[in-house]
Amino acid sequence: MKKFLYGIDFGTTNSALAIYDEEKKEIHSTIIIPSLIYFYHQFDVGSDRNYVVGEEAITAYINDDMKGRFIKSVKQILARSSFTETRIHNKRYNASDLVAIILKELKDRADQLIGHDCQKAVIGRPVFFDDDDVQKDTLAQSRLNKAAAIAGFTDVRFQFEPIGAAFAYEKNLAKKEHVLVADLGGGTTDFTYLILDPKKVGSKDRKNDMMANGGIYVGGDSFDSAFMWEKGTPYFGKNTQYEATPGKILTVPKSLFANICSWEQMNFFNGLRIQKDIEDYYYFSGNNPQFKNLITLIENNLGYSVFQSIEKTKITLTSADTATFDYDKMGIHIEEEITLPDYEQIIAKDVDRIANYLDGFMLKNGINAQKIDSLFLTGGTSMVVSIQKLFKNRFPHVNLNSGDNFKSVAKGLAYSGYLFEDDY
Repeated sequence: MKKFLYGIDFGTTNSALAIYDEEKKEIHSTIIIPSLIYFYHQFDVGSDRNYVVGEEAITAYINDDMKGRFIKSVKQILARSSFTETRIHNKRYNASDLVAIILKELKDRADQLIGHDCQKAVIGRPVFFDDDDVQKDTLAQSRLNKAAAIAGFTDVRFQFEPIGAAFAYEKNLAKKEHVLVADLGGGTTDFTYLILDPKKVGSKDRKNDMMANGGIYVGGDSFDSAFMWEKGTPYFGKNTQYEATPGKILTVPKSLFANICSWEQMNFFNGLRIQKDIEDYYYFSGNNPQFKNLITLIENNLGYSVFQSIEKTKITLTSADTATFDYDKMGIHIEEEITLPDYEQIIAKDVDRIANYLDGFMLKNGINAQKIDSLFLTGGTSMVVSIQKLFKNRFPHVNLNSGDNFKSVAKGLAYSGYLFEDDY
């Protein structure tokens, strides 16, 4: 029987699995899916699976008139002790359960390709799940480990995601290099400084080659949240005024709109009290049409579709100077031209946080910029123009390299079979 190993990059936005043939010592194939789960609105008692994953989740969400439970950015709840469980159709799901759904979907698709129940995997993890918080990091690691077991993996090792990306890049090198790897995903930005050498590909012991690693809890989702706050919330009544008492005019609390800038905070609106408050604000605002958009957004679970439009705008601006932030559903109409300078200003604070962390990372680990032979950027957020500028300005003498921004990490993880050696 053939021997296989799976390299799994469980991401905030997308997840990928690379199938590694251990006999041929090559990648068999790679699968990538959006990290999305959709639970159908109507519960089918006769079915043991009332949800779909990945691309199918988007289609089902739309076809179901967006009435079911749509779950995005599951990775971000791993480190949150405040999240214990959620109830869907009277069934409890904790963080590990939700993550396991995505891992099992990847496993099932891969098993079908190779015709074998592969239970061996190297699973990627960020350097820090939630900045430099050891307690949260331990919780997230424990939950991810449990999710892997639930998904059917019995032989598992974990590898830092940027190291996975580095090993994918190493396969293409002609000589030994000192490399700074930046893995910029939806939830985190991770850095690793290491020595890569094509002669060491597949070597059992790479400990001495790993010189420094670190990470910060800022990524593409942070950019999207900042965009929603600046450009999205005005269309949902952020500046709405209402008559609290006769003659006393107040502005609706800004906190309401902070909760539509993060997918995880959407459940904030489920409480009866907040729903009553929103109805009152609408009534005492004289039925403000933009505030009505907020009610429509909440009642019809339109959050994901709005963020899809934001993502589309972001992607357009990676290769164009202007883009149209365009949205038109259920009476909510947005059509605004966004220039690249506009966008760069919106995300400037988050880019600065990444830049400041990078400077501190270099200083803390005694990394001399002049000794860096190459930079390797991976992850979807690495394509953002402000990020490209950041690295070009910091390291003008170094070549900027990138691989497949969505599959590099999974492939590199699949090359990390040395982790299973007993003497490692």
